[in-house]
Amino acid sequence: MTNRELVVLGTASQVPTRHRNHNGYLLRWDGEGLLFDPGEGTQRQMLLAGVSATDLTRICVTHFHGDHSLGLAGVIQRINLDRVPHPVQCFYPLSGQEYFDRLRHSTAFHETAELRPQPIRATGPIPVPGAPFVMDAVALSHPVDSFGYRLVEPGGRRMLPEKLAEFGLSGRIVGQLQRQAGVELDGRTITLDEVSEIYRGQRFAFVMDTRMCEGVERLAEGADLLVIEATFLSTEAHLAEEHGHLTAAQAARVAAAAGVRTLVLTHFSQRYPDTSGHLAEARAHFDGEIVVAEDLMRVPVPPRVR
Repeated sequence: MTNRELVVLGTASQVPTRHRNHNGYLLRWDGEGLLFDPGEGTQRQMLLAGVSATDLTRICVTHFHGDHSLGLAGVIQRINLDRVPHPVQCFYPLSGQEYFDRLRHSTAFHETAELRPQPIRATGPIPVPGAPFVMDAVALSHPVDSFGYRLVEPGGRRMLPEKLAEFGLSGRIVGQLQRQAGVELDGRTITLDEVSEIYRGQRFAFVMDTRMCEGVERLAEGADLLVIEATFLSTEAHLAEEHGHLTAAQAARVAAAAGVRTLVLTHFSQRYPDTSGHLAEARAHFDGEIVVAEDLMRVPVPPRVR
């Protein structure tokens, strides 16, 4: 059985509020735990959400603004304190190497775990050895170098039990059919296509601080679950453009054009104590499922469509 869900650790933007911590998002994907943008306070939010350091297999930082990275120091030290037994990859923009190094060694601690830094130089695939998915990093448009992340599960073929039963197929002959793409039974040839179907792997996209650009569209394309910033409403579109952010309407239009199934809006400016306007604005442009993220919320990755 798969366990694929987003655990929301924080949903604020530059300034946290009484109800919204700085950014932090954990994607559980079977045995993987990908931590995106650990802002200040992430370690405590992990505790409240029931997430342990040993759950983490990879850390993905979009850019080095404080609300997306100041929690990195504490998370790294917790990984070492808890003696996480497996290597933990850490992705981040190469141009922020100095900031990564400072955060990693911000105070004294005893290193017991293996952290594998993987600085990102440009748009393209990133190495995720042993993972049941492939990942890309895609450059975005922000005042500092920023990358979004896209995770894609390879597609495959699933056998259809009702079709196997219809043709009287079971046991070893099913394995033979899968290997040979066809078998002879009772004088007729049964093909693999008659008793199975090809499925598309699930897709997840993570888009933080950026104004509209080609990279946003590339990341969102066909995503089952899109986590995307919606810092402003359209009434402040000029501020969004000036500071390199999106409005809820822009995020929703991207989702609609990209065929997204579940849209998760987050990274809200402190000027909006009530986010009902974000939902209304997004709903005007997107007919799929919309989640206005709250701290400690859990959002399942939508099941595959048959």
